[in-house]
Amino acid sequence: MIRALHRWPGLLALVIVTVLALSGAALSVFPMAERLSAPQAEAGLSVADLAKRIENTYPGVEQIKRAPSGKITAYWFDAGTPGSAVIDPATGQGVGSADPNQIERWLTNLHRSLFLDDTGRIVMAVGAAAMLVLALSGALLVARRAGGVRRWFAPLRGPLSARLHVEIARVAVVGLALSSVTALWMTASTFDLLPAETSVAAMPAEVSGQTGLVFAASQTLVQTPVAELRALSFPYPGDASDVFTLSIDRGTGYLDQGTGALLGWADLTGWESVSETIYMLHTGQGAATLGLVLGLMALGVPVMGVTGVLMWWMRRQGRPRIPHNQAASRARTILLVGSEGGSTWSFAATLHKALSDAGQSAHVAAMSAFDPDRYSSAERIIVLAATYGDGDAPASAKGFVDRLSRLEAVGAMSLSVLGFGDRSFPDYCAYAQAVSDVAVSRGWAPLVPYDTVDRQSPQDFARWGHALGQAMGITLLLSHQPVLPQARALTLVSRRDYGADVQAPTAILRFAVPKVSLWQRLTGRGFGRFQAGDLLGILPEGSAVPRFYSLASARRDGFVEIVVRKHVGGLCSGQLMALEAGDTVPAFCRPNPSFHAGRGRAPLILIGAGTGIGPLAGFIRANGQRRPIHLFFGMRRPESDFLYGADMIDWQASGRLCKLATAVSRGTSPHYVQDALRGERAQVVALIRGGARVMVCGGRDMAAGVADALADILSPMGLSPMTLKAEGRYVEDVY
Repeated sequence: MIRALHRWPGLLALVIVTVLALSGAALSVFPMAERLSAPQAEAGLSVADLAKRIENTYPGVEQIKRAPSGKITAYWFDAGTPGSAVIDPATGQGVGSADPNQIERWLTNLHRSLFLDDTGRIVMAVGAAAMLVLALSGALLVARRAGGVRRWFAPLRGPLSARLHVEIARVAVVGLALSSVTALWMTASTFDLLPAETSVAAMPAEVSGQTGLVFAASQTLVQTPVAELRALSFPYPGDASDVFTLSIDRGTGYLDQGTGALLGWADLTGWESVSETIYMLHTGQGAATLGLVLGLMALGVPVMGVTGVLMWWMRRQGRPRIPHNQAASRARTILLVGSEGGSTWSFAATLHKALSDAGQSAHVAAMSAFDPDRYSSAERIIVLAATYGDGDAPASAKGFVDRLSRLEAVGAMSLSVLGFGDRSFPDYCAYAQAVSDVAVSRGWAPLVPYDTVDRQSPQDFARWGHALGQAMGITLLLSHQPVLPQARALTLVSRRDYGADVQAPTAILRFAVPKVSLWQRLTGRGFGRFQAGDLLGILPEGSAVPRFYSLASARRDGFVEIVVRKHVGGLCSGQLMALEAGDTVPAFCRPNPSFHAGRGRAPLILIGAGTGIGPLAGFIRANGQRRPIHLFFGMRRPESDFLYGADMIDWQASGRLCKLATAVSRGTSPHYVQDALRGERAQVVALIRGGARVMVCGGRDMAAGVADALADILSPMGLSPMTLKAEGRYVEDVY
């Protein structure tokens, strides 16, 4: 519901909202420019002194006005001819034209009404209302994606367009909401939809009949500083019954033109003060710095518009269409999906169709949309959850565990969990297991026991579906065909072979980057944008399940590179190791932003063994900024499997690699990478104290040994790998 409320105003009103934002951003510059260019009155200058200086220069002065920026303008008649000028308050003389800035006037008319008068004002008001809906719904979506308001600025992952959209939104949302509300208020005021409560001082019944006021004789003008002045209107020449009208920040009054006595006064009403504050907040008049800040926030609107359209399009392409998806309030079964790459959604679509064919009403939604208050007819909740990284929530499940942990079981509603993952990874279905544990601890009874699906296995899914059908008292046949990402043919251009002497054949395989469309480059999809640490999915012949390898290159390198070791009986590794230059293999690219080197100058401690060197080598190769990088690399024998050995020499010579520490596990004195870490204990401590980030890649046994070694090293500092991991300074890519 919230996503739809955010999506459709954005898509339907994109042009109007963009015009509003860009014209508003341009207009925000003028108050500051006026403030910087206009001569400012010296501190303590009174209205009496200012009026005297201007009258001496322009005897026929009719009105003096002061803008919120401090710009003072005088209007006069000279021999019946009107004149005006921007005034230097120090001299009372004109220093510039008082004519309106034509560019500012044009932009103002565009911003207010699209040059269409009242019709245009209504259209722009609709745009402002759409922007307000976008800001409020966007704030809710950002909080939901981050896992709560307290994690508002939590690190993001996912496609560049989505990250850019959210990064801008969580900074600009307050300003956009403020601009929208004030715009709607001003439109309502223009059309007299707000109470017309104004302060008007009663005209004086009697005046002295004298003329020729000496300004210094008026106590009111002497005591009023120019900084409070809004306008001083002079009496009509020759009319002894007319008066001076003084407007300041606090109200309006009348002064006798002969004696300068205050004849009447009216303070601003509370309603007028509110209206003026809203005008100031929207236009920046009187708050130029705030206006510039709001203008900068408005510049994010077109960027968010483009990235929002890209996100909508990619979501349409990445998720299967689910026909006849029942409303959450009417469905008996609620299917909640936690997915990172999108594959789990296809399983949800298969389950939804099977339930519908069996006469059951079901509703499919993301886990992040979990809201039991909406499930008024539901009897059961089924959670289909993948796991991201080291047991983390996938993209569409942010905040689910936090909400679930705060809720007791709702009536007789059951909650069952099915996990999706790959048993070759150490944190197999860890997030799904965590969801199940929390549900049980809060009293939610499962309809079927917690279960898992390994490597998108249709057989595992069908087996679980049979158990679910029995529990529901229906026949449930789940015939699922995994939806594989669109693969491209990669052509091998070169290979470097290692490891034959230690019976561990290994190769660095380099493929040509396939041609991609402009759309893929802009959206970063497929091979349009990739970097070291992302994943290359290989579809081996005879299998519908892809195998993933960490990339050792980025698109700017001009090639796709991976490191492969041949495993006994390994289907994919065997096929890859048999490739010769010119051969092709079907593959696709999947982002893995949690294992990117990132930007900045903080040191990197890279730790890997064997083929784990792949992405680490990619980080070093890309280190053109000469960021301090320290590599700890474990191998069996340097003469047989020192992967990237020759490159290491060049990288050290060019400053891309600060230090290399190697560990050799075969020979008279076996030495492992964790031993190398302990041998450099002092330097590791110094680097960690300096804000270094630790990145580990390789086998799970190696990673466990590294974690133990770092725990010993960091213990005297009161730190641990878990502490660094919570700070985002310890990441693993383990297999």
